[in-house]
Amino acid sequence: MEAVIAVVALLFVLFLALGAYAVVKAVGAARRGMDRTITQARRTVEDTTLRARTFAQPGAVGELAQLRLRLRTSMRATQDSLRAGVAEDSSLHESLALFQRLSAHGHELDDDLKRLEREPDRIELSQRLPALKERTEQIVKAADSLRWAARDRAHKFADDDLDLLSEQIDMEAGALRHWTAGPSDDQPLTSWSDPATPQRTDEAKTASGSTADLNKPSRPQASARAAEGDHADRSSQEPTRPAITPPKQQPTYPWQKKPKPESTT
Repeated sequence: MEAVIAVVALLFVLFLALGAYAVVKAVGAARRGMDRTITQARRTVEDTTLRARTFAQPGAVGELAQLRLRLRTSMRATQDSLRAGVAEDSSLHESLALFQRLSAHGHELDDDLKRLEREPDRIELSQRLPALKERTEQIVKAADSLRWAARDRAHKFADDDLDLLSEQIDMEAGALRHWTAGPSDDQPLTSWSDPATPQRTDEAKTASGSTADLNKPSRPQASARAAEGDHADRSSQEPTRPAITPPKQQPTYPWQKKPKPESTT
């Protein structure tokens, strides 16, 4: 009885532990989903604000907003492309590591641009703007290069796979249309489902013909045997008669003279 109680208590504890673990995992997943939603919403709001500043505030502030928007768009597109491609192509791990290093510079530049938006000295801001543009252009160009290289690599693999697939399909289509390149018109296929049937039929005919030729006697022997057979058949059908027929006696009449004996002298 005590053993049964111990087993039931152990199962109860296990069920509690599994329930607590499931609750923790569910809460963590919900929190991560909420964080992603909040981050996405904050990013959307900030991008919309930057677009509004680009059109609403001309001058240095509008150019800073344009630089930030361009930088964020390029970095985000490259990050999404590399993370999606690394799951299918493991060689992109190095490219992703390089992007992480580039991303650090991008975040630093974005923070600088964000601080300069609140800079009251417009003259100083105008003087720093060319260097900021050059730096932004360099980072964006590097990010775009990584992104387009990864896309070209994926397209290259897809094109190679498509070419190979097309060749295999052409070979299969040719195999399915075997009757068009098989025997000639005067030798039709005996079976549509087995391309090797005509060949086997021809080989069987050739083998049977060879066997018949071996068993069949030659032409002179065949003629002689045929003649002998015909003569034997006629002999068996006709009545037997002597080889030399005796001469018949000629009848003599009274008015005929007796023949004179020939003189021997």
